[in-house]
Amino acid sequence: MDASRTHHPHGVTGTVALSSLPPQAARTVHLIEAGGPFPYPEDDGIVFHNYEHDLPSEPDGYYHEYTVPTPGADDRGARRIVTGRDGRYWWTGDHYESFERIELSP
Repeated sequence: MDASRTHHPHGVTGTVALSSLPPQAARTVHLIEAGGPFPYPEDDGIVFHNYEHDLPSEPDGYYHEYTVPTPGADDRGARRIVTGRDGRYWWTGDHYESFERIELSP
């Protein structure tokens, strides 16, 4: 883990405002709230299993993942939003190496 990051429980490194994330993240949140359509329909909305226990411990099926498109990428890229059944959102810009809780309100 990068020494400049503060360790938080469950591997979440802190919080981040949605407005400070790339604009594609806000578009993905809008699609999640609208129920789609998603850019990768076979992958978006699937269960995120939390095998590494980086997010708070919850039953399998609690978390779902969604692609945050990366401009210029020829694949899904590394950026994802993971949602919890309780309405919380997490950002990972590095394909699940680290997570930040997303603050949806400005």
